[in-house]
Amino acid sequence: MSTNHLKSFLSGESGAVTVDWVVLTAALVGLGLAVISVVSGGLENLSGDINDQLEQDHVNTGFGAGDTEEEDG
Repeated sequence: MSTNHLKSFLSGESGAVTVDWVVLTAALVGLGLAVISVVSGGLENLSGDINDQLEQDHVNTGFGAGDTEEEDG
């Protein structure tokens, strides 16, 4: 009786949809993690470049300070 039950269990397809969804979900999670790992490296480099550029830029806080020359005349 146990072999018939085992054969029936192995040949049954009532839970096959659940298995398909589990495999599909695992594949999507894996793809998401792969995308995150690739994109995060690029974002770290880009944010470092932006930080370096912002540190180099100087902003004049005074209006017109040092921009005009006085002419003697």
